[in-house]
Amino acid sequence: MANTVKAIPEGSEGATPYLSIKGAADALEFYKKAFGATEIMRMAGPDGRIGHAEISIGKAKLMLADEHPEIGFLSPKTLGGSPVTIHIYVEDVDALAAQAVSAGAKLRRPVADQFYGDRTAQIEDPFGHSWHFATHKEDVSNEEMQKRVAAFSAGKG
Repeated sequence: MANTVKAIPEGSEGATPYLSIKGAADALEFYKKAFGATEIMRMAGPDGRIGHAEISIGKAKLMLADEHPEIGFLSPKTLGGSPVTIHIYVEDVDALAAQAVSAGAKLRRPVADQFYGDRTAQIEDPFGHSWHFATHKEDVSNEEMQKRVAAFSAGKG
């Protein structure tokens, strides 16, 4: 009898960020403390570096590993930053932002209500990754969104 394996594993239906981190073991502990992450698994390589790990923050799943320059897997610390921001919806962005800052994150954009109906904060972790956390507060129609973005762009928002 053949074993039926799903081509796309349960919980991996969407895009899954894979972070390269200089100091992945420290990052795992930071993400638990700062973002309430749950560690799903980790595998250390023979050289002690983390070759692969998985965490969840709420329903969002992320993968990460120590940087491996020998295969071109470089971290934001090595590259001098990252153009990517990871966006995750959470139940209480105010509490998460305070918890993250207390754990050592930098608050890049303070918690604030946005014209598009979310309350958001932008955070940089000590490993150079940028995070955008949000709590959805209001459903905004496309028509209302256009009005709000026009007012915001004109400095009235």
